[in-house]
Amino acid sequence: RRSRCAMTPRWQVIHGDCREVLPTLGQVDAVVTDPPYGIRAPRQTYRSNMAVARDYGVSDWDDAPPDASLLDLVRSMAPKVVMFGGNYFSLPPTRCWLVWDKLNGANDFADCELAWTNLDMAVRRLQYRWNGMIRENKEERGQHPTQKPVGVMQWVLELATKPGDLVLDPFCGSGTTGVACLRLGRRFIGIEKEATYAAVARERLEAESKGLTLRDARAGQLPMFGGEP
Repeated sequence: RRSRCAMTPRWQVIHGDCREVLPTLGQVDAVVTDPPYGIRAPRQTYRSNMAVARDYGVSDWDDAPPDASLLDLVRSMAPKVVMFGGNYFSLPPTRCWLVWDKLNGANDFADCELAWTNLDMAVRRLQYRWNGMIRENKEERGQHPTQKPVGVMQWVLELATKPGDLVLDPFCGSGTTGVACLRLGRRFIGIEKEATYAAVARERLEAESKGLTLRDARAGQLPMFGGEP
């Protein structure tokens, strides 16, 4: 398969099933992704002993995790792979787990999230608060029920990639990996099966490419276009 590194635009979000899209792509420099864990997230009312979060409606995209053949396909796309939720999947042993400590305090949410990697380094940990309304750097939240912070994805990208690399996220959700890529000078291809989230990802990346937050872009009625050449 021919590499798309020399021909891809700065960013691109593809609405589709990654099982069908991935065979049409060439190799990339890195895969950084957060697949569905199979915990039925959109079918829950997000509630803790501290707060009730936004209602994201009901859908089935998180009813089951990706099967082993799809995870194998994802891992074959790049020499470097970082996959959040790796403790939910059957993946090869690794010496480098990435540990995101959410600094949650006393509530019933998980203290940390784990990312499986094939990186040749020791385990790394980041403390980055992401607890309801108490968030590091006052980051925007609320576009996706399992949205990751941009700051966490920037940390991952700085460990796994270098400027100019082409990064693929086959389960891109609301596009957080892509936003982090733009901020760090990486190129990005995202694939998202849910039309609503694919549209949000494009909107966020268009805003980011103009130096705006999504909130500011919407306040100014920023139009949605495709990726920049």
